[in-house]
Amino acid sequence: MLLLYWLGLQLTELYGPFRLLRSHAILIIIGLYLGFAATFALLPRVWRLLPSDQGRAHAAQADGAVGKPTGAGVVFITVFVVVALLVVPLGPAQLAMLVMTFVVMLSGYLDDRSERPWSEYRKGLIDLALAATAAVLLAGFNGLMIWLPFTNAVIELSFGLYVVLATAMLWTSINSTNCSDGVDGLSGSLVMLGLISLGVIMYFVVGHAAVAGYLLLPHNTAGAKWAIMTFTMVGCLAAYLWYNAYPSRVLMGDAGSRALGFFVGVSVMNSGNPFLIFIIASVLLVNGGAGLVKVALLRFLKIRVLHNTRFPLHDHLRESRSWSNAQVLVKFAIIQLLITFGLFGAFLKIR
Repeated sequence: MLLLYWLGLQLTELYGPFRLLRSHAILIIIGLYLGFAATFALLPRVWRLLPSDQGRAHAAQADGAVGKPTGAGVVFITVFVVVALLVVPLGPAQLAMLVMTFVVMLSGYLDDRSERPWSEYRKGLIDLALAATAAVLLAGFNGLMIWLPFTNAVIELSFGLYVVLATAMLWTSINSTNCSDGVDGLSGSLVMLGLISLGVIMYFVVGHAAVAGYLLLPHNTAGAKWAIMTFTMVGCLAAYLWYNAYPSRVLMGDAGSRALGFFVGVSVMNSGNPFLIFIIASVLLVNGGAGLVKVALLRFLKIRVLHNTRFPLHDHLRESRSWSNAQVLVKFAIIQLLITFGLFGAFLKIR
């Protein structure tokens, strides 16, 4: 049982207002602000200890990042884990995904610290193994039921199909987020928007029995717990973005981008509808994920597609359209917000 919730149980009789520590809404607020404050205070004190960025091969304007401290994900993900242990009423599923998020972060940080960057195949296989492990855990803890958009049907998948679906989604989310990390504030801002949307869904929609019943959705009894975790991550990420805003002073590195992509995928799977990834992370998928498809088709099937378009898409727009970093960030965020609001209503009401 989490520390603050336990204190609320123990101290309520001593002083009535301590019962607020048992409120999920209050815990969301505490997690968000505590995560922000701890990351905001800690990050500038330790980033001199982080490795220096070596630049990305074939990335546009990569020279601007060379020499900056990178791997800041090791800081804000660690803060996230510690704060979550304090504020989230952890069940086995939440604890397992907290540990897995930390492990994914460590795999990225080892790459950030490596004198020779890991190969794409090595990173891809590690991501696949971690995604498959998390998928098996999710299937065991959460069951195999998912709800679909545009219908009130709830279906039960076979164990194998659920694991394959979850593995593919988690791997894609990890790598799409990682590939989008090339413009100051871009990947973190898009992830933060997605997590806020997921937090609202988990707390106010599937996590609320009355609202879920009205919308003909299965009620997720652990929805509030996942919402507290999600908003705690939002707080930590917001503090990182304070220092990563253009011109950035520190970079998240693979330690941050891979862990964030993993956490986004886990949160989507815990919502009960894997298709929500297209609502809350569509720009990440197009910006980074489409490039993965392009490269895979060319390398393994010798099929050339979109040969006049450079990926990640933000590089193409900076090179061919002369978009500034600020224009990429603001316009991508606007597009994501428009997609989220439009599809969110459609997914929930057209059933």
